[in-house]
Amino acid sequence: MTGSVRMSDSGHTRRRVLGASGALAGLVTLSGCGLFDDDPEPAPAPDALQPLLDEALTLAAAHTRVALAQPALAAKLTPLAEAHRAHAVELARVIGTTLPSGGAAPSAATTGADTAAALRKSEQAAQKTAAAACRSAPAERAALVGSIAAARASHAEALR
Repeated sequence: MTGSVRMSDSGHTRRRVLGASGALAGLVTLSGCGLFDDDPEPAPAPDALQPLLDEALTLAAAHTRVALAQPALAAKLTPLAEAHRAHAVELARVIGTTLPSGGAAPSAATTGADTAAALRKSEQAAQKTAAAACRSAPAERAALVGSIAAARASHAEALR
């Protein structure tokens, strides 16, 4: 009773026909799930450290601008700008991105916002951003983010 039953003269058995139709039904089901869709994958969410990287680059540029416009402050501001650039390099490495190319040097032209007092306020705001990021960072990133928060706090004090 379990012998193969021929469906026709073509040599196909009932099991072979049912197996093929089951496989076809499975493919149709999978194609409905998006397995064979040609739609591109959605862009990945930006890395949580990206705002810190952006701030580091912005702070470095601001310090450099003020140092160029006010040479008397250059000895104080240049090391701070270099520290922000070092933070940016390390953050980019951790994120897995490349830094934008330097291109042109910062302009010596300043605005009313480009003063040591304005830099201090920027450092204080950036320190808060880094401290918040440190609280939510995974363990392997917390030390880096914590050291950046501490550096920004010390920069704000150096600008008093």
